[in-house]
Amino acid sequence: MEPAYVGLGANVGDAVGRMRWAEAELAELPGVARVRLSSLWRSSPVGPVPDQPWFVNACAELVFHQAPAPRELLAALQAIEARAGRAREREVPQGPRPLDLDLLVWGGLVVDEPRLTLPHPRLAVRAFALAPLVELAGPELVIPGAGRAGELLARALADPSQAVVRIG
Repeated sequence: MEPAYVGLGANVGDAVGRMRWAEAELAELPGVARVRLSSLWRSSPVGPVPDQPWFVNACAELVFHQAPAPRELLAALQAIEARAGRAREREVPQGPRPLDLDLLVWGGLVVDEPRLTLPHPRLAVRAFALAPLVELAGPELVIPGAGRAGELLARALADPSQAVVRIG
């Protein structure tokens, strides 16, 4: 089975520490054989809430010895977010958050359900998700329905509002 790629983001509290904590939490998920985390990246907020701290982003590659169903993995990611203090019902859409975990892409898997879309519906245009993904999976990774990750990243970086900087 191909690895699943999960985007990580945070801009509330110790965002860098939360990335390391989330990496350990991902490694403890049932069926996970190995987790590999990208470098950390800093990105400007995207969306309707401009007056918020920059985000720390990363990507995690999850290799499974026994893969869960995509919906089960999504539920596990949301449980980790909740343990980090995220309360989806009280947050402003695209606003500050202690932890955001998005299932980005999982091989050639395409899912279009009410609560889960794979690949992630905005992955192809978000430099903050594509930069760490390309670092881990390489520029030739094909995002189903969108194209090669490296080409998508180049297009996203052409937008001056999508600043991303590797921080470690």
